[in-house]
Amino acid sequence: MPNTLPNNDTDIVILAAGKGTRMQSDLPKVLHKLAGRPLLGHVINAAKTICDAEQIIVTGHGAELVEKTFVDSGGQFVQQIEQLGTAHAVNMAAPHLRDQSKVLILYGDVPLIKPATIAKMLAAVEGKTIGLLTINLENPMGYGRIVRNEAGMIESIVEQKDASEEQLLISEINTGVLALGAEQLKAWLPQIDNNNAQGEYYLTDLIAIATTNGYHIASIQPTSATEVEGVNNRIQLSQLERAHQLELAEALMLSGTTLADPSRFDQRGDLSAGQDNFIDVNCLFEGTVTIGSNVSIGPNCQIIDSTIGDGVEIKANTVIENAVIGDQAIIGPFARIRPGTELGKNTKVGNFVETKKVIVGDGSKINHLSYVGDADLGSGVNVGAGTITCNYDGVNKHQTKIGDGAFIGSNSTLIAPVTVGENGFVAAGSTLTQNVSADALAVSRTKQRNIAGWKRPTKKED
Repeated sequence: MPNTLPNNDTDIVILAAGKGTRMQSDLPKVLHKLAGRPLLGHVINAAKTICDAEQIIVTGHGAELVEKTFVDSGGQFVQQIEQLGTAHAVNMAAPHLRDQSKVLILYGDVPLIKPATIAKMLAAVEGKTIGLLTINLENPMGYGRIVRNEAGMIESIVEQKDASEEQLLISEINTGVLALGAEQLKAWLPQIDNNNAQGEYYLTDLIAIATTNGYHIASIQPTSATEVEGVNNRIQLSQLERAHQLELAEALMLSGTTLADPSRFDQRGDLSAGQDNFIDVNCLFEGTVTIGSNVSIGPNCQIIDSTIGDGVEIKANTVIENAVIGDQAIIGPFARIRPGTELGKNTKVGNFVETKKVIVGDGSKINHLSYVGDADLGSGVNVGAGTITCNYDGVNKHQTKIGDGAFIGSNSTLIAPVTVGENGFVAAGSTLTQNVSADALAVSRTKQRNIAGWKRPTKKED
């Protein structure tokens, strides 16, 4: 299946006007996050993935904030000032619909609809056929029921509060997702009234109107229930989060990665990985992360917007952000790799090491308890434990350069700007304020004095 439909004959209406009272929040419901992304963002992205379409987003509660958040989405916004029902919301978007287009109606608080399902919905709209997304649930409580005739054809949708006792036994429910021609939608919307228990204009009434006009209702089924689950409160949000994370975990495992415990895996963004990787428990992936093959990631790690090469070992409790990690590197445990770090092949960053905006050449090592920031390290460099590059003078940042094969002894302080040439050697405990030429030894220590007969101070009595 192509990533997008080849033509631009589709208008997508996304309903995102609800207040979300049960969320108990000042934040509009559609801006609450699932897998690190606002609910509405999931819907927008799913539609973009499969269809080169015009998107009309109907906002209401918190409209200004919603529109600001998605100002770069490419969609156009219309406001539903009064919340008078789903049909009323779609009517706000109607003037912006092209007469010859197919219209797909989605919901900003139903975030996990899949592109493949969207494609099936749009494909169903042909001639006098419209598409309706339905699903059978063991517990259909709260949902509108699908009413079929003796021939099994969909006749109408009845809302829970308007359903008879017999209709309440129906397990097939309406998801609200609907696809039809714009001409039909514009013609039928004015026929909908609010003569119901809620006193609202229900979009579901379109089904009965369509059948009266001789249209066939094609029932489309989603691949899973999570596709059509909406979010009305924080409990539902957390439940959907776990269900979604399990789906992501299973997809990752099927592609060749072993997860120690899929229930303790979190992905908040886009993650791609090669084969034969191992990811331990409680690891979090945010933004865009790419992992090579034969990678091992220990427990409690966080990786953000980074690229991890082949054969990398990331030990426990390590944080990597906006970094590029070369093949066969070893990092951690308890390392913090900050933005701008580029580690070459076969590099090693030890425990409790922090790097920032540093390039580390192939085969170089930064040993434990060190801070290296704003630095350029050549290949085969050894940075001893407890080394610090002093890159900030209180106003500006300065760079440290260390040439190929250099050795920086433990507990050294390199006060930038400073350069250590190729194969330069800095003795342990030195404070470096001047450049070190190639093959030279730099020693900067106070002379040791041993005082014989020295007595330790004693505590004065009160």
